[in-house]
Amino acid sequence: MRIRKKVNGVADRPRMSVFRSNKQIYVQLVDDKSGHTLVAASSREEQIVTQKVTKIEQAALVGKLIASKAKDAGIEEVVFDRNGYLYHGRVKSLADAAREGGLKL
Repeated sequence: MRIRKKVNGVADRPRMSVFRSNKQIYVQLVDDKSGHTLVAASSREEQIVTQKVTKIEQAALVGKLIASKAKDAGIEEVVFDRNGYLYHGRVKSLADAAREGGLKL
């Protein structure tokens, strides 16, 4: 709740929410006003599962994937929500790859 009261997204600048489990990483772009997920990507998608890479490299692939999906949906700017996870490792890798993909965090 501490994070969510400061970070919220709207339709033109949605919240980029990251969830990190022990094996996978998930990210979604959420419009908090309407409560809808606009775009989502995860490390369980077919083009990422087939590659044998480390978890940090896997997070970077998810970051590039969410950036391309967001561009297709017409989204260029997002508010980054790390969900309480420290900003290093997989979370940082995902954010850096999303920036390289063209998203403004």
